Amino acid sequence: MKSNQGVFAKRILLAGLIAGSGMLAVSAFAMPEGGAAAKPGCEARQGHANREAQRAERIGALKEKLQLAPTQEAAWNAFVGAGQSGMKRAGGDRKAMHAEFASLSTPERLDRMQAMSDMRRAKMAERAEAIKAFYTQLTPAQQKVFDAEVMAKRQHGHHGHRHQA
Repeated sequence: MKSNQGVFAKRILLAGLIAGSGMLAVSAFAMPEGGAAAKPGCEARQGHANREAQRAERIGALKEKLQLAPTQEAAWNAFVGAGQSGMKRAGGDRKAMHAEFASLSTPERLDRMQAMSDMRRAKMAERAEAIKAFYTQLTPAQQKVFDAEVMAKRQHGHHGHRHQA
């Protein structure tokens, strides 16, 4: 009898973990990039436009601080372009994605989550390579400025993450 209870408890735990991971995936798509509750309609587009404007401002300020030489412009453009490639989320409409996830079985949801994770990892690898290529084009003084700016960005919690100093 004792072994049956152990098997039953393991099955309950496993089912709870699987259901929980599916709910986390669905809830992650229901949240905007900042992590707060999704804004309805036009406000959500304004929030996206504001984030785009803030990003453009930060990129412009970084370019000014780096004081790039004309020979570094091509590497700068590749760097900026790589950062923009991941700006739009795959899947587009969140309500449609939520409905799609709700219609999938747990194994199908897990497969979809794995595929999206693989896609995000590939985009991250592309951005990392572009950053490294740009970084090698910088002078040592520019590299110090770049390093300081990236750390300042991380410490101020951009993209919804909070980092402790």
